[in-house]
Amino acid sequence: MMCLATVADSPELAAQINENIENVTQQISRTQEYIDKYLPVAISFGLRLLLTIILFIVGSRLIKVVRKIVRRSMERTGADMGVIQFMDSLIKLLLYFLLIMFLADGIGVDTTSVMALVGSAGLTIGLAFQGSLSNFAGGVLILLIKPFKVGDYIIYTSGNLEGKVTKIEMFYTTLFTIDNKKVVIPNGTLSNSSLINVTAEDKRRIDITVGVSYTANLKLAKEVCLNLLAAQPAVLQDQNNMVVVDDLADSSVNLKICCWVSAEDYWSTRWELIEKIKLAFDENGIEIPFNQLDVNLKQ
Repeated sequence: MMCLATVADSPELAAQINENIENVTQQISRTQEYIDKYLPVAISFGLRLLLTIILFIVGSRLIKVVRKIVRRSMERTGADMGVIQFMDSLIKLLLYFLLIMFLADGIGVDTTSVMALVGSAGLTIGLAFQGSLSNFAGGVLILLIKPFKVGDYIIYTSGNLEGKVTKIEMFYTTLFTIDNKKVVIPNGTLSNSSLINVTAEDKRRIDITVGVSYTANLKLAKEVCLNLLAAQPAVLQDQNNMVVVDDLADSSVNLKICCWVSAEDYWSTRWELIEKIKLAFDENGIEIPFNQLDVNLKQ
């Protein structure tokens, strides 16, 4: 009763309380207004965003299915593996671009304006990505001219790189070296440089040069080498395999051993022959000269 009497007796306090109540009421009204105005928009955007994510996942699965169907159909027609890999990466890029543009249109992005902007900025984009465009053109050129294909062993002379081709994609070609290192080379660089396709043919010739002493029995040395070639299983006996005197050097008579093998047997046969030549020369007393240094001490 005393509190009510005090409020009643103090008009200023009563006015302040009424003002505070009005402020709270207005704040509640504004909050309710914001909720009524923006909550449906937020809910609508959230639902569209969730739907977009679901559609992206579904679209990604469909793109994988389409790529798999295209790959299988190209494999059935006997297309080159490099062409299959190149087309696969191209289809993947195009389908994902279309999927993103479709989803962007679904969440309210004006794709017409985006495409117009991309078109007007085409020159700038082309200059910025001229290296990538050059690599793309190089990939197309490689597939058309076919200086090599997937599975070939090539030597990129300009970069002193070599290996087996495992992938020919839109922008890069992947090699694996003999010691299983991965080498990635831009297609533009490969298409504009000299290279050696080691396995373009089914067979390769092994050339081994070995020196024998001037005092050694030259005929025996040649006979030993010819016998080794005849006994080597990987050497193709129907080819022109030979052992000839290649050079009369300063300290040795250099013999050149030439034989033909299948491309896949090249390295293993070469290494095996080098070892067998050394062991056979040792057994037959044929000296392989090596550099020696005589030191004379003067008192």
